[in-house]
Amino acid sequence: MKISRLLTDETILAEFGGRIASRRLELQLTQAEVAEQAGIAKRTLERIEAGHSAQLSSLIRILRVLDALPDLDRVIPQAGPRPMELLKRKGKARQRAPGRRTAEQREKPWSWDDEP
Repeated sequence: MKISRLLTDETILAEFGGRIASRRLELQLTQAEVAEQAGIAKRTLERIEAGHSAQLSSLIRILRVLDALPDLDRVIPQAGPRPMELLKRKGKARQRAPGRRTAEQREKPWSWDDEP
């Protein structure tokens, strides 16, 4: 199944758990072996493979044992400033995102007063 934004969180967790179980079986490892190498409880691995949520640190440990941690870099690639943005900002990287402004806020002139 292809994971997309249309799927529910529960469906994605179930798919992710199934993929972890498949990878574990592909490497011919038992749940007990993976749990021991990852330093987590076997029950934690069972819950993740069944599609339940878990701590991110447990997931990272499991992915490390299954030699799938390098693939995590493709999920959320390291963000960097774009070259044109660096030129505009004179070499300084952006520190925060701009807030969303409504049309009314854009039309209203800025002032120090809180009164209309």
